[in-house]
Amino acid sequence: MNTQTAHNPLSSPTNTHTWNETDEASGVTPIPESQRMLYAYRSVVFNGELRDENGMEIVSRLILLSAEDPHADIHLWINSPGGSVPMMHAIADVIGTIPNDVITIAFGWAASAGQFVLTMGTPGKRLALPHARILLHQGSSGIGGAAADIELQGDDLRDVRDSVLHRIAEATGQTYDRIFADSLRDRWFSASEALDYGLIDRIVDSPAELLGAIGRGIRPGPAASAQTTPTSGAQS
Repeated sequence: MNTQTAHNPLSSPTNTHTWNETDEASGVTPIPESQRMLYAYRSVVFNGELRDENGMEIVSRLILLSAEDPHADIHLWINSPGGSVPMMHAIADVIGTIPNDVITIAFGWAASAGQFVLTMGTPGKRLALPHARILLHQGSSGIGGAAADIELQGDDLRDVRDSVLHRIAEATGQTYDRIFADSLRDRWFSASEALDYGLIDRIVDSPAELLGAIGRGIRPGPAASAQTTPTSGAQS
């Protein structure tokens, strides 16, 4: 038994500081009940454009959920038009570093940085709802300044592009050359096309299957203790 466990605030089931009501003195914003329940069921939502602020929130929640239970799956729901390249790499690196399996689930659309994070989920556990749309492309960035600066920025952009495309190629089983060619222009995928291409591993098309995806590995936290546990189970 780890003698430090009792003193570790992250591992203590009684630590609910993250979900305290508003502290008027500190100005902390209250957490909506829906967010409390999602966190209790080990679910994180990546919704909207990826920026530094919401990207750090996603990273923080992944790390905290892993610290609370390093064995239970974490569910990352994605509905995004894309966004920050550094933050998408940061999220993918955290997914690959923590010991937990991270189930990524596309709903609505997962475009650009959203597609990248979706595909960086744990192999075999990258899911999409039936009508989700997925966009693969190389992204874009405005560059300017002196000629020397433009050359340096161009070199950096190529390095970033190659890193992204190599990671997608490795995750999908496609060749780098094919990923490069397919991403030169916007390449849209239906859920079934994304499955065939290797961007996802499964389409979740029934309520029972969806509940199973959510239910496996759940260890409800304090906010869900009174609820019934489910029966199953650069800019881009």
